[in-house]
Amino acid sequence: MRFKELGKSGIKVSAIAVGSWALGGGPAWGDNDEKQSIAALHSAFDHGINLVDTAPTYGLGLSETIVGKALQGRRDKVVLATKCGLGLDKPGGTQRVNRGEYESIMSQVEESLTRLNTDYIDLYQIHWPDYLTPVDETMAALVKLKEQGKIRAIGVSNFDEALLAAAMDCGQIDCQQPQYSLLHTVNEPIMEFGAQRGVGVLSYGSLGSGVLSGKYKEKPVFPQGDARNAMYAPFFQEPMWTKITQLLDVLRQIAQAHEVPVGQVAINWSLKHPYMTAALVGVRTPEQAAQNAAAGDWELTDEEFDTINAAHAKIFGGGLLGKRATWPGVRRKKFKRD
Repeated sequence: MRFKELGKSGIKVSAIAVGSWALGGGPAWGDNDEKQSIAALHSAFDHGINLVDTAPTYGLGLSETIVGKALQGRRDKVVLATKCGLGLDKPGGTQRVNRGEYESIMSQVEESLTRLNTDYIDLYQIHWPDYLTPVDETMAALVKLKEQGKIRAIGVSNFDEALLAAAMDCGQIDCQQPQYSLLHTVNEPIMEFGAQRGVGVLSYGSLGSGVLSGKYKEKPVFPQGDARNAMYAPFFQEPMWTKITQLLDVLRQIAQAHEVPVGQVAINWSLKHPYMTAALVGVRTPEQAAQNAAAGDWELTDEEFDTINAAHAKIFGGGLLGKRATWPGVRRKKFKRD
């Protein structure tokens, strides 16, 4: 497994990290077995992964609870990342709200610490911008939590360059979390912007919600409410579906040469990006965890990287793919605020 420092934090993280959104189950991902989820996390740790990322809204707190159980007896060996801002309306609540006010952040961290059954968080990230609260107010809370020893490093997720710069004016930012994969490259400019200022990159969507794993032989149909019908929906629709199928043919040739699954090639393409620190990949089973972790044991050659890029440009027409992530509910002031 390869390791890098996360920004300027002094924290060393594995090139492959576990994303635990799916472990929360619910309508977005379907039923989940807690014992299997814990076993999957243990498998990831046993195979060299030392970073797990979660959030209060993943399964309305269930993901954090499962991660907390999986960390028992292993806490000092794992880098624990979770998020704030987009959270629950109250402890045990069922409504999502986006609150970046100082007092709200101070309350949210205590709720996460309880669910995670720990007294500190290694990386605490603003999940989505709260456009109703100045970023300096949110950052004041995070800086205070760092001074108190409740968090070790501060990160942001789904920020643009202006917001990232504003946050950095208020305190040290060690990580940003954008979506990034062969199918979503539009965030490369902000990755570069942050890296030039010492901000690491922990990317999500590394396998395009599974479509880059090569496991879908035919275009799938997901249940209503499934996450893959929302932010990742274009990957499973035309014209992207046919183009992705063509790209997978190229990835398979490289996978066969290395005797690895196709998904490992897609993950390593992301990791080849000069500004990348670690790639988040979801897991549901111990076998998936072991397979994903193995992607950190090898690297694409420059020639293989160039081959993929040439095919990518031919298939998708060149340029950056995708749109910057926004949370429309926040922009429309959909969430209730006191």
